[in-house]
Amino acid sequence: MNESNSYASDPDVLLMLEFQRGDRASFENLMRKYYKRIFNFALRMLRSREAAEDIAQETFIRVYQAARAYQPKASFRTWLYTISKNLILNELNKNKRFSFSVNEEQDGEEGPVPRQFEDTQTPSPFEALSSAERAQKVRAVIESLPPPQRMAVVLYRFERLSYEEVSEAMGTSVSAVKSLLSRARKNLRVRLTRIRKEI
Repeated sequence: MNESNSYASDPDVLLMLEFQRGDRASFENLMRKYYKRIFNFALRMLRSREAAEDIAQETFIRVYQAARAYQPKASFRTWLYTISKNLILNELNKNKRFSFSVNEEQDGEEGPVPRQFEDTQTPSPFEALSSAERAQKVRAVIESLPPPQRMAVVLYRFERLSYEEVSEAMGTSVSAVKSLLSRARKNLRVRLTRIRKEI
């Protein structure tokens, strides 16, 4: 196993390697650190507590099962979100009843899941939309984004992954991630401008 790479000093990678060598406490430490985050990630995508719980549990079952063959080819966090992302996409493809919102508050394991984080680099298209009616239309617009754009928004805005981590988790390039986020912002601006004219 090759541990001489840039991820070998990642504390979470080290915990995973310790678990690989038989230290169950290291796996429990990883679960304590990330279980609620994965649950909330799935909740934002699926808007179902039951489904989010299933995704979180299955994610760590996959981590447990992968321990023997595990090699640190990415940061542990990126690897974990990749597993969760794949499970979420499978669930979305399997069950079309799930909708998606990055602007609606949901109940998470640690209290309410935050609403959309402010984009400090780009003027917010939501600033002029404060009424309940407008907020409902905003949520509908966000939910209408194509799945890749929605996933990129959630990972980057909510989960606070870097462009590089999002690209690894989504299995695409950094430039593709930036393009997805750019198209998402453009789609939101166009559709929200249309809403403002209608209201």
